[in-house]
Amino acid sequence: MTTCTAVFRGVSVLLAGALVSACQSRLDEAAPKAAKLMDQAPSADRSAPSLQELKHATYRGVDVAGGDVTLVDGKWEGKPYEPGAASRPGVTFVRDFRLAGDLDGDGAEEAVVLLAANAGGTGETSYVAVVGRPDGNVTNVATAPVGDRVQVRNARVAERRIVLDVVRAGENDAACCPGDLVTRTWELSGAALKEAAPVKTGRLSLDALAGTEWVLTSWAWDEAAPAAPDVTLTLDGTRVVGSAGCNNYFAQVTPGDAPGDIKIGPAGSTRKMCPEAEMAVEKRFLEQLAGVTQMRFVAGQLALSYAKKDKSFGTMLFDRRTAK
Repeated sequence: MTTCTAVFRGVSVLLAGALVSACQSRLDEAAPKAAKLMDQAPSADRSAPSLQELKHATYRGVDVAGGDVTLVDGKWEGKPYEPGAASRPGVTFVRDFRLAGDLDGDGAEEAVVLLAANAGGTGETSYVAVVGRPDGNVTNVATAPVGDRVQVRNARVAERRIVLDVVRAGENDAACCPGDLVTRTWELSGAALKEAAPVKTGRLSLDALAGTEWVLTSWAWDEAAPAAPDVTLTLDGTRVVGSAGCNNYFAQVTPGDAPGDIKIGPAGSTRKMCPEAEMAVEKRFLEQLAGVTQMRFVAGQLALSYAKKDKSFGTMLFDRRTAK
């Protein structure tokens, strides 16, 4: 910035005016240059952290770790509880789950993620974590527990709040088989997530599938399904219907005794012929569908667990169809 100083004592008015005019001219010349330099200066990144950044971030407040944990490709493993033992604590980034929204009202979006912590036993505690760039660096702003073996059916950021529709154990539910449908809400307050009173909305039943078209994304936990053809599932009364990849199908579905237990009968379908690759997808899907024994939800995805005739087991995963 250019600074001009003039001393007018004993100087004629005419000369003083000339000095002021020259000073103003220098300022006018310097202003565009200063503006250009400001435009060229890099601005701080205020975007919500990317999925890749989140999978390599450091998180705090996960009790199983006993301190901060830094994920590598979405995973962290602690030391064995005893030398040479297989049991050790672990934290995992849950299935590419990521929401974005401005939670603190500063005009910049934060990311919301889910973490799963395992102490080495059968239980698995979920956490919701907020990650932003308060100082330009990726920082875990706040973390809160969601609970042991809690299933997330749906999630969103609304009115600067994190809202999770979950399935959790009710008063008489076994830990393995939660059945209460509950909506839970958190608000970011400084470096903490404050939870409002949970609202119970019902019990887990086939109705949890209603009103949604589900699209197959994975044959199993670590095996993605092909992007095409589309394989879909929709609840229609007491049936599941949809496209098996080539033909439309329909199959009777009945609930079991425990929450989430279901049985799907043999499927009927149309008789159209399609290219070999599409028919292979259809054949595999209908075979796995016929063995489905349980439905649950993982980070907003529908998970249908099945048993095959060869006694092997697996879980198909479905995304909600996004409205076009």
